Amino acid sequence: MKFFTADTHYFHADLLGDNDFAPRPFRTVTEMNEVMVTNWNRVVKDNDVVYNLGDIAMHPKYEAGYPEILALLTRLNGQIHFVKGNHDSRAFFKYLATHDPGHSKGKKFFFHDVGVIIKFDHHQYYLTHYPVLLGITKNIRNLHGHIHYSSIPIKENLNVGVDAPELSYLPEKQPFGMPISENQIGIIATAKAAELVKLRH
Repeated sequence: MKFFTADTHYFHADLLGDNDFAPRPFRTVTEMNEVMVTNWNRVVKDNDVVYNLGDIAMHPKYEAGYPEILALLTRLNGQIHFVKGNHDSRAFFKYLATHDPGHSKGKKFFFHDVGVIIKFDHHQYYLTHYPVLLGITKNIRNLHGHIHYSSIPIKENLNVGVDAPELSYLPEKQPFGMPISENQIGIIATAKAAELVKLRH
């Protein structure tokens, strides 16, 4: 199974509390991190693949915090593909690659500077950190993060971040930090397209 997430911002204390950009109702980053790890591992199994589309963590100690971030990421189930966000660096990716904890299938971590293209459910998916305006397309969707609690009013653009408004299209509330499965992507896409049609009439 494939899963998708973005804007995890582990260790980022400035996002705690109620705010319009990325509301995170936690008292501490430790509480936030633990909830996110728990909810990730509730659905992701060891043989699954997760695409984290950028802005993985923001540690207050910068490079000195890399070992703590690595320890957290190592606890997450599955193989993880990281797409570089504006708050990620090549030095960070290099550190993770050098200290890859390994996986039953080989490596645990994979890295992409710009994005990834994959296919499932009769669609081609552009996986990027930033929203990509595709123009008129047929069976192409863009999964992205970056804009947190905002949404692009185009049906092909789906925000899969942990604070994305698109999560409200799911029939049941998504626990905070739980990645979105490939099966849920279709549900979100259909519901968003229907809502945009209503807004135009």
